[in-house]
Amino acid sequence: MLRPGDRVGVAVSGGADSVALLRLLEGFRKRLGITLLVVHFDHGLRGAESEADAEFVSALARELKLDVVVDREDVAAAAARHKWNIEDAARRLRYAFFERVIEEGKATRIAVAHTADDQAETVLAHLLRGSGPAGLAGIYPVAGTIVRPLLWCRRESLREYLRELKQDWREDSTNRDVRRMRARIREQLLPLLERDFSPQVATRLGRIARLSREEEQFWAALEEDRFRALVRSKDGAFSIRVRDLLAPLDVSAHAFTERAQPAAESLAPLRALTERLIRRLYQRVSGSTQGPTAERVEQVIRLAAQSTSGHRVELPGGVSVERDFQELIFSRASTRAQRPEPGTRSRTYQYLVTLPSRGATTVSVPELERRFHLKVIDWPGAERDTKEECVALDADLLRPPLILRNWRPGDAYRPRGGRQAQKLKRMFLAKRIPAGERAGWPVLESDGRVVWARGMPAADECCARTGTSAGVLIEEQGLRVR
Repeated sequence: MLRPGDRVGVAVSGGADSVALLRLLEGFRKRLGITLLVVHFDHGLRGAESEADAEFVSALARELKLDVVVDREDVAAAAARHKWNIEDAARRLRYAFFERVIEEGKATRIAVAHTADDQAETVLAHLLRGSGPAGLAGIYPVAGTIVRPLLWCRRESLREYLRELKQDWREDSTNRDVRRMRARIREQLLPLLERDFSPQVATRLGRIARLSREEEQFWAALEEDRFRALVRSKDGAFSIRVRDLLAPLDVSAHAFTERAQPAAESLAPLRALTERLIRRLYQRVSGSTQGPTAERVEQVIRLAAQSTSGHRVELPGGVSVERDFQELIFSRASTRAQRPEPGTRSRTYQYLVTLPSRGATTVSVPELERRFHLKVIDWPGAERDTKEECVALDADLLRPPLILRNWRPGDAYRPRGGRQAQKLKRMFLAKRIPAGERAGWPVLESDGRVVWARGMPAADECCARTGTSAGVLIEEQGLRVR
């Protein structure tokens, strides 16, 4: 936890545990080769009592000839502003203060006085809330620059130590407020378990936490490896192949082909890793340290295992998960709607086209960074004019107004050789056009009817064929936008 040369900021609230931690480290500092700094955060929740705590801590630091850093924030106001509960707000602001102490170079580590009792209370609280193995890991002895040297020690033994030193401490009256769940566990549930079930319950809960941490560290390493190997990121969005999400490990009994995609109910050996990858993807997009609920994770799994391209799931925090053929794309819903796709400035455009009797007209579409040439030629045309990538329409069958615009939901026409009209959305799926590219897809409209779409057969009613005298070829090239 600590190395020679460390400057350790000891988080002292004034309570018995933190005062005992300070006195213990003060006694060991020469042997450890460390220097100490007292840090105190005033939550501003108990008025004069909070102020008295800060004065007590400052006096103790002076008595021990140690520097002290005191900070104060209005936790209640922050909780109301951000819609946090009071305990969460207090924890967030307190640890933000610790981070500032580290960033400003005043300390290299922050020592916090969590005890074995705190660990037991945390495991019980997480268990009662329905937490999984990650929650049962409880409080970590080391978390970045935060260290907890007393996590093995019972609270009462620290009070005995202070009494032997004749060292005073402060009592926080809110610790006994049984309206709070944590206080009810401390004052009622844990004593009942020790009295009626096992005097060693705190030790055993601590052992459960240690074993769960070891498991969690393994899973975290595996999750990181699979995330790096399988996930791609671009413009703030993250994508993963459906097959890779549902079968993130090459396990022979569950080795799936592209055609034999795993069903959600067959994922038992791999499901834990699949769920972790979903939570990790959500956290990366949302910026939150919290993951989605089990029900939301299940929705994403069903999207991967059962849905088709174009379907999506909306998650809390403005995160959207969209199925795009054989990929799932995790992105922010708001930015997805506002952000132009690569190569586009806007998704909406509309340009009037005037065809000459012979020759060519050019329509520049800055939104696509493309230029479209519509050439009117004698028909049948030369082989070089009718190459495969061009589309030929009958000029005499086109009716004004001719409009080159982006695709709109509901656009449909009967393609050449087809028996009935088809929606362009269905053609996109058949051609495997990614959902993100469809909104700006160019189409040509003649007198209100779609007659052409990029990469698709032209409308049968306007195709050049035997008897056509003037054909219209549509070619496309890049447009250098300055």
